[in-house]
Amino acid sequence: MITLAKRAIPPTAALAVLLPLAAQAAPPGFCRDYAAAAVRQVELARAIPACNRGAGPRWTTDFRVHYQWCLGAAPDAVEAERAARTNWLRHCRGM
Repeated sequence: MITLAKRAIPPTAALAVLLPLAAQAAPPGFCRDYAAAAVRQVELARAIPACNRGAGPRWTTDFRVHYQWCLGAAPDAVEAERAARTNWLRHCRGM
C-alpha cells in the first residue's frame, strides 16, 4: 500500500489512476504515419526559403525524433503539432 498523508491507498486504486495516462499515448501505426508526414512537411519547408524554420525538434528531418515523441504523446497533442506545421506552411506560402 502507498501511504499519503496518513491515508492508505490500495495498490489497485493507484494503478487505476495511472492506466488512463498510458491509454492516452498514440499507437505505433499512428506515429509512423505522423512521423512520415512530419518529415515530408519539414522537407517542403526547407525547399522554400520563406518557409525554412531552421532547427528544433518540430523542424527536424529525423524520422526517429518525430516517431519517438509521438509514442509518448496524446493523439490530440500529435494532431496539434501536425496542425502547427501545416499552418506555418500555409502562412509562409501565402495560402
